[in-house]
Amino acid sequence: MPERETPAGPLDDVDAVTRAVLTASRLLVDVSARSLAEVEERVTLPQFRMLVVLSTRGATKLVTLADLLQVAPSTAMRMVDRLIAAGLADRQTNPDNRRETRLRLTEEGRRTVENVTARRRAEITAIVEHLPPQQRATLVEALTAFNAAAGEESLAPVLDDPEIPQQVWAMPVAVPHSA
Repeated sequence: MPERETPAGPLDDVDAVTRAVLTASRLLVDVSARSLAEVEERVTLPQFRMLVVLSTRGATKLVTLADLLQVAPSTAMRMVDRLIAAGLADRQTNPDNRRETRLRLTEEGRRTVENVTARRRAEITAIVEHLPPQQRATLVEALTAFNAAAGEESLAPVLDDPEIPQQVWAMPVAVPHSA
C-alpha cells in the first residue's frame, strides 16, 4: 500500500511531525499568553505554573515544589515570596511536623487558576470547534499518544472539570514541564 503524503511529506516523516508540533506549540503558547493577560501584572507564566502545581497537589513542601517545576529551591522560594506578596499563596505549618512548612494556594490563588484555565479552555474550545468530528477524534488520539511518549499524564480532568471536588485537586498528578 503506498504511503500517504502530506504537503510537507510522508505521514510518518519525523521532521514533518516535528514541524507540525512546533507550529501547534507556538499557537498554544499564544493561547496561554492571552489567557494570562488579565493577570499578567500579578503573575508571570512560571509563577502560574507554580499555582497550577499547588492547585493540583494541595499543600506542598518547597523542595518538592522546586523539584516538580525543575527549578532550584532558591528560585522556587523567590517565586513563592512573590505569590505570597500578591496574596495568591501562603505558608502553613505541617500539623504532623511543626518544623515543616508547606505552601498552598489562597482562595484568590485558586480563583486565579480557575479563571485563567477557563479562558484558556474557551479559546481552545473555539479552535477545536472548527474541526470536523473525525479530525477531533484523531487529534485526541494523537495528543494522547504524544503525551504518553513524553511521559506526561493529562491534567485536564483535574483542572477543567467543575464536577470534581476540590479534595481531588490534592491528588498527585504529572506536572507539565512547560506551561
